[in-house]
Amino acid sequence: MIPVFEESEGFAQRLDERDPLRRFRDRFEIPAGADGEPLIYFNGNSLGLMPKAARGAVEQELDDWSRLAVDAHFRAKTPWFSYHEVFRETGARLVGALPGEVVMMNGLTVNLHLMMETFYRPDGVRWKILVEDGAFPSDAYAVDSRVRGRGLDPAQALVRVAPRPGEAWLRTDDVVAAIEREGAALALVLLPGVQYYTGQLLDVPAITAAAHAAGAVAGWDLAHAAGNVPLSLHDWDVDFAVWCSYKYLNAGPGAVAGCFVHERHGANPALHRLAGWWGNDPGTRFRMDVERTFTPRAGADGWQISNPPILAMAPLKESLAIFDEAGMDALRRKSVVLTGYLEWLLRRAGQPRFEVITPADSDARGCQLSLRALDRSGDALRSTEGGEVIVDRRPPDVLRVAPVPLYNTFHEVWRAARWIQRAP
Repeated sequence: MIPVFEESEGFAQRLDERDPLRRFRDRFEIPAGADGEPLIYFNGNSLGLMPKAARGAVEQELDDWSRLAVDAHFRAKTPWFSYHEVFRETGARLVGALPGEVVMMNGLTVNLHLMMETFYRPDGVRWKILVEDGAFPSDAYAVDSRVRGRGLDPAQALVRVAPRPGEAWLRTDDVVAAIEREGAALALVLLPGVQYYTGQLLDVPAITAAAHAAGAVAGWDLAHAAGNVPLSLHDWDVDFAVWCSYKYLNAGPGAVAGCFVHERHGANPALHRLAGWWGNDPGTRFRMDVERTFTPRAGADGWQISNPPILAMAPLKESLAIFDEAGMDALRRKSVVLTGYLEWLLRRAGQPRFEVITPADSDARGCQLSLRALDRSGDALRSTEGGEVIVDRRPPDVLRVAPVPLYNTFHEVWRAARWIQRAP
């Protein structure tokens, strides 16, 4: 339940005192300013803070490497041979999947290419991909290159959906109408769970259902959704999804990414995929002298190519353990209040410097607010550089501000709102 907000500093402090998740802040390294005081870090939508346990986790793998060398594949504290399997349960719970539907591997865009290799196979009838017009550049590059690799023209093969003139976010009805309009020509619908620029949370189940009704595959980029909002990928019947782990999942720069493949696809060994030895049946993975045919392991694991990077996976293991302990439902409850409080404070300003371009409905956004400067000269953005609040700037006129429920506080929101409106 969202409380009735008040403007006083004491109100923010009381919310923190009553916060059942406040203990998790102490598990993260908080950057400090020149005066040694903690900065207000509202940039977890770009790079999450470091879990304190990550250092020890990496050192454990270094120690096992030092002591055991190759034998650490089977004798390490967490054996390297099966290391990716530690995410079988935690990864599934994170995104609402069944065990075996999630694998942590590669980077997000690599995983997107792997998924499109399987799920975008134009046949002359179905050959179009529906995407958002304002897609994150890496996704746009990947889709464009995949279409060209099939010998098609992106100008014809890509169906782009965009907000209506004068609006900042997509309407579900417009997306569904575009899917229905393309009908039998549509092979793949590929959209973000949370739009990176505006922070809009799309209606994943409704759009997935519309894609399936049209006979198309539904794929999702959850870079800004995983660890931010509760997901139910299995129950929503999503075909595949990909996400990174360095934003809300706090696994470090360039962290190992995630991939979901619905069990009905994971159980189908006939699906074409790019093959590599770690996706092979582990029972025959090392029988290189006699096993020359790739036999994919059941589930999302069957899309792996290379053995996992252990030193990069160690921080992710520690971060997902925190998510498992806190629970996405509890994090979401705090997130709704935390973000709502920030929006309320900003809208209370007598002469606001920014307008909120993120949906006001808490069900249609995550923990990010995107703020567009009313002064379009760029002075407002420049005035927020080098201050006590760390946010993401998108020139020429947008701030992305993300109060993360795992480590941000209500008092920080109160301070940040004052700073955003008064920064010199």
